[in-house]
Order: sequence, then structure tokens, then C-alpha cells
Amino acid sequence: MFQIIIKQGDITTEEADAIVNAANNELLHGGGVAGAILAKGGQVIQEESNKIAPIPLGEAAVTSAGKLKAKYVIHAASMRLGERAEEVNIRASIENSFKRAVEAGLKSIAFPAIGAGIAQFPMRRCAEISLEIAKKYADKLEKIVFVLYNEEAFKIFNDVYKRIIK
Repeated sequence: MFQIIIKQGDITTEEADAIVNAANNELLHGGGVAGAILAKGGQVIQEESNKIAPIPLGEAAVTSAGKLKAKYVIHAASMRLGERAEEVNIRASIENSFKRAVEAGLKSIAFPAIGAGIAQFPMRRCAEISLEIAKKYADKLEKIVFVLYNEEAFKIFNDVYKRIIK
């Protein structure tokens, strides 16, 4: 039995096999979700990222999670450093994040709003894309969690969830 959960909180504290990082394709973790993951997970995440970067836009790469509760961080490359995210790359990076989780045999994964922070992609469209793809992978994972940092993002994701999933 699978679960798709929408909640407000801090993704860096999530207990899941993997948390997803809204990354740039250079895997430089300076601000936003990436900066928070690095700050709490430790420099080992950046060091491992440096060994595999750059990755193509729309791809996803896996590192350990350092000191985080999660076992892995899946870096979803939805944008180029300093640029805005485009729908095609957001869609591909979310899809590829799910693929990496399934390939690794993970049971749970937690996502932020990929591309809707620093990369300025519209939150509602992000929620629609995220939940459409989550629905496709719901039978391959036991738990999919969307952890939204603020109340506005939580409300938007919850509204879209009710429309797409329920």
C-alpha cells in the first residue's frame, strides 16, 4: 500500500530513504533547498557532488546524505546555475529522481517544490507536474512525501493533490 503525503516543514529533517534536492546541473549547493541540505548534511554532500558534476539538465544524480536522517540525496538538475527553471527540465528531473529511487530499491522519497524557489517556476504548475509524476510511481514506492517550506506552497500542493490524486 502506497502513500502520497503533502506536508509543511523542513525537508532536511525528513525521515525517508532519500530526499530530493532542487539542484542546478553543476551540482553546486549554495542556496535554497540545496544550501539547506548542505548546511545540515555536511560538506561530504558537496564533495560527492563534485565527483559526478556536471550532469545534463533534466537528469538526477545520487549522493549520500551525510548527517541527514535520509540515506541518500537525489539531486534533480532542473536548472542551470543562475538561471530560471523550464518546465521540460523540471518534469525530466522529477521523473529521473523517481527512476533513481526505484533503481536503488528505495521505499520512500521526499521532494521539495522542484524549481519553484530560486528558479522561480510557478508553484501551481510545479505541483501539477510533481503530483502527475508521483501518481505514475506510487505503485513502485511505499511512501512519497512532498515537504513544502511555507504555508502558501503547502496550500497549493494540497489543493492540486485533491484534484489529481483523490
